[in-house]
Amino acid sequence: MSTYSEDKRAVTTHRLWEMKQRGEKITMLTAYDYSMAKIIDEAGIDCILVGDSASNTMVGNKTTLPMTLDQMIYHARSVVNGVQRALVVVDMPFGTCSGNPIKSLEAAVRIMKETGADALKIEGGKEIQEDVKKIIDAGIPVMSHLGLMPQSINKYGTYTVRAKDEKEAQKLIDDCLLMEKIGCFAIVLEKIPASLATDVSKKVSVPIIGIGAGGGVDGQVLVIHDMMGINKDFSPKFLRRYADLHTIMTEATQNYIKDVKDSNFPNESESY
Repeated sequence: MSTYSEDKRAVTTHRLWEMKQRGEKITMLTAYDYSMAKIIDEAGIDCILVGDSASNTMVGNKTTLPMTLDQMIYHARSVVNGVQRALVVVDMPFGTCSGNPIKSLEAAVRIMKETGADALKIEGGKEIQEDVKKIIDAGIPVMSHLGLMPQSINKYGTYTVRAKDEKEAQKLIDDCLLMEKIGCFAIVLEKIPASLATDVSKKVSVPIIGIGAGGGVDGQVLVIHDMMGINKDFSPKFLRRYADLHTIMTEATQNYIKDVKDSNFPNESESY
């Protein structure tokens, strides 16, 4: 089966910029462990996000807030071990980038040194610009995350679409322009009107990666447990499921249980 990854060179932040310039869409999925990362890297994914969504998918928490720096480092190291080509981006977890540039840099350096990842993703705009600038000035690539920011869910009180009113939309545009100015190599826009995301993508030179932001941006990201159909409890409008692994894995488990109970596994050829 052919893929869109005929170029086997390692993906870099500069190559993402080149992809935007020539109109080539950027693909991104989350991963949290070695095995899953190896599979999607070999399939040709451009970027792998070690998301703090591990809090939901791997632990079962209701929000991303409980993820610690140590937990993110563990997951990121596991992912990096399975990747040869994709750009690996790691979320800075809640509380590690919140208005103290020195402490933010210390956390960022820990992630980069202890995981071998390529870049970090940080939620927030103008309010944390000094933190982001400090990290970038230290030589660490940063992907910004604006729009719906899951780490701020307690402030929002809802997961509804953001930036629908003029004031919030203008702030989002201003924040995107600011993040570009201080050196972010890309921006994730989550759950905002498609027309606004398209407009932002035209206003900035860095790649815009959307999730629930329509098709007029430079790339897309999804949580792998959602798009693979492992998680069936989450069905937002923007999600397209490309497989039904929940059913496949359930049936495989049931078949295994039956074979063991019926003494059909292991058989003679499966025994020493």
